[in-house]
Amino acid sequence: MNWTDVVNGCFEGLAGLMVAFSCLKTYKDKKVRGVAPVTVAFFTLWGFWNIYFYPVNGFTWSFIAGLLVVTANLTWVGMLIYYTRKEKKQDG
Repeated sequence: MNWTDVVNGCFEGLAGLMVAFSCLKTYKDKKVRGVAPVTVAFFTLWGFWNIYFYPVNGFTWSFIAGLLVVTANLTWVGMLIYYTRKEKKQDG
């Protein structure tokens, strides 16, 4: 087991939990404030790269935690788009 993979996997896992908290906050608020969906989309794309990169380099723990990050980011992007459009329709 590679200790750097375990450490990176822990950081990735914590990142996934942090994004999940952002999803929960967005769900509770039902609106988007202070976050650009394009920024979250960029980090989601980076997460997809990591899902490819980690297994190629034998980083099992990072890969598993990276799946959490990508899943949470995809959820958040979807929520940001949904609530932004919903608010525009209400204001429209």
